[in-house]
Amino acid sequence: MTDMAAHETPRPSKPLRMRDLCSATGLPRQAIHFYIQQGVLHPGVKTGRNTAEYDQTHVERILMVRRLQAERFLPLKAIKALLDGEDQEFSDQQRAFLGDLKRELRSDYTQDQGTIATESAAELLERTGLEARDLERAITLDLVAGVRDDAGDLRIAARDTWALEIFGEMRQSGFTKELGFEIDDVVFYGELLDELFQKELQLVSARLATLSPERAATMVRDALPKISRFLSTYHEKRVAEFVSTLL
Repeated sequence: MTDMAAHETPRPSKPLRMRDLCSATGLPRQAIHFYIQQGVLHPGVKTGRNTAEYDQTHVERILMVRRLQAERFLPLKAIKALLDGEDQEFSDQQRAFLGDLKRELRSDYTQDQGTIATESAAELLERTGLEARDLERAITLDLVAGVRDDAGDLRIAARDTWALEIFGEMRQSGFTKELGFEIDDVVFYGELLDELFQKELQLVSARLATLSPERAATMVRDALPKISRFLSTYHEKRVAEFVSTLL
């Protein structure tokens, strides 16, 4: 008797629906759709106008993203770069240079795993005067990183609280939800700065690649405060020019 089982082709896993992904990962459908929108999760196979099928690779990818968010408090853009490799716009030489530069700058801008400072979400909301829905939206939009502790309480990475502090100050200045101002209104700033940062990386990798990583890192450290001052001053200049046209 032939052993058919030994020669059978393994059957693909049963397709998953959105509700299956939510159940397997603990995420709401809105968060999963946001992952897809941000490119950290590939879309499912469309089966209808508003339906799609997924598989186990989607579950594994989501769980990986959640672990990186929880353990390293990385934003989704950084997670996508980590999981997918460096941006394809860079040459192999540029990617190698940027890798060396990151290693030189790592101690300046990162914390050791396990030592990332956090703040209680409840205390942060009380301090900023914001509402829980503001914080939830900020997390969904990847403006801040949050994670639940062992007691189930939400904590926010201390390095991200500045965003909510500033938005809270804007609310106190009169930019209220009654006038239609929401946390979503600051997202375009991030999008513009992401584009700017990409251009900065291209410029640095093209102009400094012949230098040693140590020398390039020193130059970057020195230039960053100057660039920040340029952006702030230029923004103020544009506002002044706008006002002057009304006189």
